Amino acid sequence: MARRGNYNRRHRRGRFGFLYKLISVLVICAAVIAALTLFFRVDTITVSGESRYTSQQVLDASGLKTGENLFLLNKYAVANSLLEKLPYIETVRINRKLPDTLLIDVTECSSTIAAVQDGTAWLISPSGKIVGSCAPAEASDQPVLDGCKLLAPSVGSQLALAKEQKQKQESLLALLGALEDAGLLDQLNAVHLDDASELVMDYAGRFAVEMPYGADYAYKLRNLTAVMEQLESNEKGTVDLTKDGEAHVLPS
Repeated sequence: MARRGNYNRRHRRGRFGFLYKLISVLVICAAVIAALTLFFRVDTITVSGESRYTSQQVLDASGLKTGENLFLLNKYAVANSLLEKLPYIETVRINRKLPDTLLIDVTECSSTIAAVQDGTAWLISPSGKIVGSCAPAEASDQPVLDGCKLLAPSVGSQLALAKEQKQKQESLLALLGALEDAGLLDQLNAVHLDDASELVMDYAGRFAVEMPYGADYAYKLRNLTAVMEQLESNEKGTVDLTKDGEAHVLPS
């Protein structure tokens, strides 16, 4: 009986000890939440990286206000709001700087390619985001994309082609990305996707460059640059880069 009494007392102490620890954890969590709610309120919001949009436009689109709690605000909702309302913005980084500052850094697309469809020119960034639309005449200074049909284009959405043109879509975006990484987007005049086996890029106002779908476009662009360095500045024609390690120039 004595052993049973000792066991019951130890059992009760263990149970109360667990409850005490649980209550202590809950009290600490409540205190932390109360501290975060009462303190660390946003007093300053700074915006960087903008060029097309003003800082005020970015702030308005973010929906942020001073006085909000620095830790309880939803950064992902803010970023999504900016990407939706300001389509030329492609990336958003939001960081907290204690005790009261919120830092918003945005990256805007610097160039676009225009696909004219049903009387509208859709402006597409190198990442494939449709950032704007206008009359075809207003996009006359933009590089041209043709030979494909956009599916349900709308500003703020991603470029989408028909399922059977998936490789063409992937190749287009890979080429635009390689051009951007190499700093050569300003040399792009057009991309033609009407051929079933290769894409053709009009480049530097001088060349039609033929490349296969699914190629290593960074490597192809290095080949193209090397070829151009060997030509006279006034030479024009077709550069065939459809075969690995080979480049053939057909003067016009």
